[in-house]
Amino acid sequence: PDGAPRKRPEASIDRVRLKGDGRMTTAEAKTYPVTHTDAEWRRLLTPEQYQVLRGHGTERPGSCALNFEKRAGTFSCVGCGQDLFTSHKKFESGTGWPSFDNPLPGAVEETTDRSWGMVRTEVHCARCGGHLGHVFPDGPPPTGLRYCINGVAMAFRPE
Repeated sequence: PDGAPRKRPEASIDRVRLKGDGRMTTAEAKTYPVTHTDAEWRRLLTPEQYQVLRGHGTERPGSCALNFEKRAGTFSCVGCGQDLFTSHKKFESGTGWPSFDNPLPGAVEETTDRSWGMVRTEVHCARCGGHLGHVFPDGPPPTGLRYCINGVAMAFRPE
């Protein structure tokens, strides 16, 4: 996103598992402000990031350092740099994934996810369409929402 080349760390792809059975209503049907070919996405992202953002994968719970991030700052989409959540909206949900009660205005969009024999609400980046996670109606007041986000899909910028 900032033009600097990304170092591709040795990724342990077993930290990410693909979810879905082909019945997900995907964000790819829409044209987003930031677009890349599949080959470009693979070059820009680590294998783990690609599996989550482009393949609708899910990282193993507790496997990402951003789940434990406590500093003040902003969480952004690792695919395009879009600011998504501020740290003061983050809370400990006990799920093993970074959880937030509210995104920044216009930062995320939602689609229906019918994979795995259930209906959930998928959350994706409003700028590049990258899969971020899901939102559930069991969060704290005042929103009552829990945006359960894959840490590998985000970058953190401290204040």
